Amino acid sequence: MTRVLLADDHAAVRAGLRMLLDSADDIEVVGEAADGVEAVALARELHPDVVVMDVRMPRKDGIAAAAELRGTADVLVLTSYGDDANVFDALRAGASGFLLKDADAETLVEAVRTIARGDGLISPAVTRGLIAEFARSRPAYAPIEVDGAGVASLTPRETEVLALIGEGMSNAEIAAELGMAEATVKSHVTRVLAKLGLTSRVQAAIFAREQAR
Repeated sequence: MTRVLLADDHAAVRAGLRMLLDSADDIEVVGEAADGVEAVALARELHPDVVVMDVRMPRKDGIAAAAELRGTADVLVLTSYGDDANVFDALRAGASGFLLKDADAETLVEAVRTIARGDGLISPAVTRGLIAEFARSRPAYAPIEVDGAGVASLTPRETEVLALIGEGMSNAEIAAELGMAEATVKSHVTRVLAKLGLTSRVQAAIFAREQAR
């Protein structure tokens, strides 16, 4: 069972999200927060697997809240606009994925499942384009900081996997591309994140795109 915390300042939005997620047998909404401060407090109290977080909230926005929750819970950022600059900042803050608020029920449920299993939300329809736009249009931002020794220690296969993460491929897509088991790909991804000192797959994708420029 995947435990989910909802964070949005609109009660009607939270109610809609709860209804959609409660329709899944393997997802349980364990709490709701109306702002970023409450989201951080409840996440530390309830220990959810995934926090579904709005970007724009009072007292503490979703970006700041995601940064505080790094290492505590995986964050799925929701926004009304695909080109919202705040989403870039949220990904840098350690959020594990990004989704538009107009996503249908099936997409939302699958996004939560994807992030809960540590795969990151890098879908061809949404996040792949987001990462490409980030790499193209935000050169003034400081690059993702990684462990230099970790980069040097990547094996040729891990380097190959990192490049494909940067292309927005899922574990299943990488497995098909490289002719290996999906479980093996997942192990490679875990080692890449650990060696580079990164906290999410999305950060790894951004780093890979930055290196490819």
